[in-house]
Amino acid sequence: MYEYETSKTKTRFRTGEESPWHALYRFDGYLDGSATPSPTAEEREIELEFDENFPPIRSASKGCWWKLHRRLP
Repeated sequence: MYEYETSKTKTRFRTGEESPWHALYRFDGYLDGSATPSPTAEEREIELEFDENFPPIRSASKGCWWKLHRRLP
């Protein structure tokens, strides 16, 4: 889906990819397309530094999509 986009234009990332910015990201669905179980409140939004890997939703033991919410200084 994103094979032709660069990391600087991409705004949706999957578990295991590296963050291209220091930023806040929001949970945007599971990789397998399921809707349950819901992530915990603490897992819905994360802050990552440049080059940190996107985590799975640990409470569900599932990989997921993360969407850029806001870049940070």
